Amino acid sequence: MAKRSHARRSNQYDMDNGGFQATKKGRGKSARKQRKDEGNIVEMKSRSQQLETAYSPQRTSQPLQARTSAQQDYIDAIKQHSLTFGIGPAGTGKSYCAGALAAEALESGRIERIILTRPAVEAGEQLGFLPGALDEKFSVYIDAFRDILNERLGAGTVDYCLRHGRIVAAPLAFMRGKTFNNRTFVVLDEAQNTSMAQMKMFLTRIGEDCKVVINGDIEQSDIKGANGLADAIDKLSGVNSVHVHRFERDDIVRSGLVRDIIDRYELS
Repeated sequence: MAKRSHARRSNQYDMDNGGFQATKKGRGKSARKQRKDEGNIVEMKSRSQQLETAYSPQRTSQPLQARTSAQQDYIDAIKQHSLTFGIGPAGTGKSYCAGALAAEALESGRIERIILTRPAVEAGEQLGFLPGALDEKFSVYIDAFRDILNERLGAGTVDYCLRHGRIVAAPLAFMRGKTFNNRTFVVLDEAQNTSMAQMKMFLTRIGEDCKVVINGDIEQSDIKGANGLADAIDKLSGVNSVHVHRFERDDIVRSGLVRDIIDRYELS
């Protein structure tokens, strides 16, 4: 009787052991598959991080330095005036200087918010043809400023500020009804594509102690008829706290090729 009981215990043990072995075997296969899957996820994430690092501008800790005397005059004008117009050909650093100064002011605490805007006007395209929500559609128009801010503040800081409203990027059409309060740095880019009514609407948003920069190239307007940038310069020249800075062809810093291209298009 004791032997049968011992045999049952032995069989039970053998069966449990076999079951344990089978379970262990199954778990081992599942664990290997899970580890394999996890390995793939980590590998893909790692590659994504490498790509992001490779193609994102590296943050610079150096203060903004002008590359030409014209850029230095433009930087000084932005610091000294409430409203600054920067006009001239492409590649002179108008957008870069404005974006970099806005980033420095935000980082130092002199301002609380950056507003980036531009008219949603492109040759042969309209905003509605782009996929996604409004902010996703407009992001393609503001990517150049995103690169500047990433370089000056770091991509993580820029993402945080965008999520929490410290940096706002919106089409010019959405500026109606807003007031640019104090401690705000506003940049209107590609202003040659504004209508006179749009420019008037934008300019009347300016509140006390607000810093505003308007950039554009009057010669590259994509709209028919008179544009708001040229009209505003004519109307506001000589007004206190308003400065108009004009860049010339010799001030182009992007490349010598850009100067040659502009010569062929505009001087020939």
